Amino acid sequence: MIFEEKKIFKIFIDFDGTISTTDVGEEFFLKFGNKEKAREIVRRWIDKEINSRESWILLCETIKNYIPNEFENFIDSIKIDEHFKSFADLCNKNGFDIFIVSDGFNYYIDRILKNNGLDYIPRFYNRLEFGEKGEFIPVFPFPDEECKKCANCKRNHILNNSGDNEFTIFIGDGYSDTCPAQFCDFIFAKQSLLKFCEINRISFFPYSNFSDVKKRVESMLLKKKLKKRHQAELKRKEIYSLG
Repeated sequence: MIFEEKKIFKIFIDFDGTISTTDVGEEFFLKFGNKEKAREIVRRWIDKEINSRESWILLCETIKNYIPNEFENFIDSIKIDEHFKSFADLCNKNGFDIFIVSDGFNYYIDRILKNNGLDYIPRFYNRLEFGEKGEFIPVFPFPDEECKKCANCKRNHILNNSGDNEFTIFIGDGYSDTCPAQFCDFIFAKQSLLKFCEINRISFFPYSNFSDVKKRVESMLLKKKLKKRHQAELKRKEIYSLG
């Protein structure tokens, strides 16, 4: 499918390691939880011995002493990609909707976005609640009943927030991005997502930071015609037919 009229982009962006310069969720539990246990839990998740939801529950159990000031100071030390604001400005200028889709938690994502004047961006993520004894209680408001791999189904957010007359863009870096990226027309990938795309022969744009992404999107805007990725269209139609 080729569109010649004004280009309409819906842009879906991972947070940990994509907008933030580090995997905040992983670093958080390595710093404040039992480091050896946390590393083993992460390894089991990477090796697909446990799913994302199970890994978060286990990681939360490694936190024994919730000290708000220490935790918040750690979150406040997190840096974001220095070019992300410029990219967000480009999207706002052109009327492109951007969404943050994360398998991480509101606890740190909200604070980091607010620190950087970016808390206006819509976001879908998991939530952290706190028990009477300060224990971390993970809550997963966006699961998919038929797929248990991810705690937050990024694919569903893409399907629910885009239409056939729009081009979808996914920007990510990790294991939780491999499923949702397949449903988008244009993929910006690095690290684990890049390797996945290479192995599965999925077309993508490699990037190092959001300066690379911005330049590519600007060049896309100058093209007379853009073509949707056929495999993404097929995967979307497959899901719609099941519904």
